[in-house]
Amino acid sequence: MKKTILSLMLLACSVFAMAQSLEEAVHKLDNAASVKDYEALEKTFTTLTTQQPDSWLPWYYAAYCNAKIGFLYQEDGDKIEPYSVKGEEQIGRAQALLDSARQQQELSEVLTVASMVNRIKVFINPMTYGRKYGMLSEKYLQQALQLQPENPRALYIRAWVKYYTPKMWGGDKPLAKELAEKSLGLLAKDKAGTEPHWGKAENEALLAKFR
Repeated sequence: MKKTILSLMLLACSVFAMAQSLEEAVHKLDNAASVKDYEALEKTFTTLTTQQPDSWLPWYYAAYCNAKIGFLYQEDGDKIEPYSVKGEEQIGRAQALLDSARQQQELSEVLTVASMVNRIKVFINPMTYGRKYGMLSEKYLQQALQLQPENPRALYIRAWVKYYTPKMWGGDKPLAKELAEKSLGLLAKDKAGTEPHWGKAENEALLAKFR
């Protein structure tokens, strides 16, 4: 009996430690800004996938880190491909852990990052990859917004796309501003923790372009 109680206590401590590790990593992610920051955190989240094999969050955050690196290397496309390859695999692993019928909010978050991962593939060579991966990125973003129209992260990506797309191809800077402001307002309702809550800094950076 004592051995059983001790085993349960050790298991509980282990689960608590893993949850705490994820929370610490996400907290560091909230303050990440450089390629070096995201590379280090991607390794941390990848390690956490082995400790929490049934959780979609470590895979999601690992993919998000690779997507963010791709955005930081937007003007240096030759460096992006390895990050896009890892990000694609990781976000696929996150999606595979979700029940698409019951976890629609979570799926919307995963599809948003899938859109980002395909967007960075466009940066590698816009002339070669723009049509294929631009369309895939748009497909995932549309699916994310269909599942959760008020997802602030999906709204931010829509705002980003509208801002940077030429007007002749559907770009719309006034709409981009409107969407970024809406996303920022919705983010005020998000709580810090392990669930996705990023987007404030990204929206603020986009809105600063209108000043």
